[in-house]
Amino acid sequence: DLVYGYECRAGVCRKVELSEENFAKAISLPVCRLFCGNSIGTLWPKPTGAVQVEPLMRQVDITSIDFQLPGKKGKLWQDTEQRWLDMVHAKIPNLKLLRSGGYPLTVLINTPDIAAPKLTLDTDESYILQIAANSSSAQLTANITAGNFFGARHALETLNQLIVYDDIRRELQVTANATINDAPAYKWRGLLLDTSRNYFSVKSIKRTLNGMAMVKLNTFHWHITDSHSFPLEVSKRPELSKLGAYTPSKVYTHEDIQDIVEYGRVRGIRVMPEFDSPAHVGEGWQHKNMTACFNAQPWQKFCVEPPCGQLDPTVPDMYNVLQDIFSDMFELFDPDVFHMGGDEVSVGCWNSSETIRNWMTQRGWGLNEVDFMRLWGHYQTEALKRVDLVSQAAAAPPPIVLWTSTLTEEPYIDEYLDPQRYIIQIWTKGNDKVIKKILKRGFRIISSNYDALYFDCGGPGWVTDGNNWCSPYIGWQKVYENNLTQIAGDYRHHVLGAEAAIWSEQIDEHTLDNRFWPRASALAERLWSDPLDVHGWKQAEARMLLHRERLVENGIGAEALQPQWCLQNENECPVDA
Repeated sequence: DLVYGYECRAGVCRKVELSEENFAKAISLPVCRLFCGNSIGTLWPKPTGAVQVEPLMRQVDITSIDFQLPGKKGKLWQDTEQRWLDMVHAKIPNLKLLRSGGYPLTVLINTPDIAAPKLTLDTDESYILQIAANSSSAQLTANITAGNFFGARHALETLNQLIVYDDIRRELQVTANATINDAPAYKWRGLLLDTSRNYFSVKSIKRTLNGMAMVKLNTFHWHITDSHSFPLEVSKRPELSKLGAYTPSKVYTHEDIQDIVEYGRVRGIRVMPEFDSPAHVGEGWQHKNMTACFNAQPWQKFCVEPPCGQLDPTVPDMYNVLQDIFSDMFELFDPDVFHMGGDEVSVGCWNSSETIRNWMTQRGWGLNEVDFMRLWGHYQTEALKRVDLVSQAAAAPPPIVLWTSTLTEEPYIDEYLDPQRYIIQIWTKGNDKVIKKILKRGFRIISSNYDALYFDCGGPGWVTDGNNWCSPYIGWQKVYENNLTQIAGDYRHHVLGAEAAIWSEQIDEHTLDNRFWPRASALAERLWSDPLDVHGWKQAEARMLLHRERLVENGIGAEALQPQWCLQNENECPVDA
């Protein structure tokens, strides 16, 4: 029933009307994109090492795919294999029309570590993928070599992208002979989701993890709580979620969290919790007398958005509550890195509390900024002690992430923060001069510069008129061009990577997919491949359009970027025409 096929002409896939004369040599668009041009057009992100691909395809027998591992397959590998097979099946529009037969495919996993205890900053995620077709035995072999589970599962992701559905011949095909060496440019490749402003179902979070795995993103930064709601079940403090959740059904139970953490691990993703404090707290903390300026009005005097709320660092028992929260987080998430927030602390909020002012003056402190930074430093020191108490089972105290803030500026950063312990997450603009001041002190950083990586930017205003505060909308091209080497300069070696963020004031699970995707894929290629092509995002555009189709194929509601005509007619929608 097909009318069109494709031919490779001068490195571009050209659509041709099918006829008896050209039917035999015409190919489908995904097959054409594999070989036509100077890069493998179906791979996202681009490999960083040597790539050798022979322009030859072989049909895959979908009923005969076998995985072989060095040792017993545990549940981790069983789940990994099943997900991989599900993605292969997703390529087939109608299984009843699939042509039977083809080469059996054996996937050989060569890794000394099949158990995959957990992803850390020291994990080697590199891999080598070799595909070979033996015509005499009619057998396909995909040989994967990696140091651990995480590298091996990345190789499986690449292998999956090399398998395409040929809609002309109605068969699954794979490159017959290929060798790919690959490793990420950056260790930390993440997405942040705020589940406090609006609640997101476990199903929608898993869908995000699915998309992340497809593009080798490895960190899901879970901003679980904030002043708006406290949707986290805390075993020793059930009142926090009872009073703080929007409804009793909008609470992440321990079972939910364990499910999400394991779901991420199968996909090569660490799930890192953030407990943002001492600001950004409120709902759930009622009746404790441990907060200042909760829901104070007019809110503009006390915080950046309603409802306001900050912990009161002068209340000793408040640290016991923190310890119970941290204890559950470490038990459930087993984080190799822990985020303690530290965002947007308001001096005006603390200064509005008579209790806090009296506590400070009794100690001979003043009530100026330097004194409130001393109070913040006191809080951070005491809160960190509680983190260390609950993480004693770890081989070493976990690194702590804090957002850029007044505390990370001179002179306070030198007085209160240790570069050997703290990682600083940047949320200001990429050209902010404070970034290099932080880097030159030896701090490692994670970049979330809002001018390229805040995906909630571009929408109607709330608590204001017009558009929201960080408008305009950020296109995937700007995400792709957000070069961390340019941001860090000579201190690139201190950059762990980056995260794109969705702060959910104006986003919920019904609009989640098209806010993250496919822009998060642009971030993924920046962090995995760190492309240096002089043509920038333009050289990636054709691949991006095809990649977006793959996201949709796997149940992710990725935003459309162009008319489908542009996908089918490569280079016919040029920017500079």
